Amino acid sequence: MDTQAQIKEIITSHPVVLFMKGTAQFPQCGFSGNAVNILRASGVEKLHTVNVLEDAAIRQGIKEFANWPTIPQLYINGEFIGGSDIMTEMYQSGELQKLVKA
Repeated sequence: MDTQAQIKEIITSHPVVLFMKGTAQFPQCGFSGNAVNILRASGVEKLHTVNVLEDAAIRQGIKEFANWPTIPQLYINGEFIGGSDIMTEMYQSGELQKLVKA
C-alpha cells in the first residue's frame, strides 16, 4: 500500500486523527502538545494519534496529502481541519467542540 493510500485509510478508519510529533502521552513538540490538550478539552474521548517521527514516509506524505506544510494536522471524520493555530481559534470560538460532538 502506498503512503497516500495508507494515510487515507488511517483518517477514514478513525473519527478523530491527529498526525503529530510524539504521542498523546509524550508529545515531542509544543504545537503537538497544544493540539492534544485542545482536543481533550473539546471532549474527544477516542483520539487516534500517528507519531510522524516514527515514519519518514508518513511525515512527508501527510504534508503532501493535505498540501499543508506543518505538523500537527487534525482530521475529523476524514476531513482535514488544520494545524495547531487553526485548532486554537476553532476551540476558542466553540466550533471545534461542535465538530467533535457531531
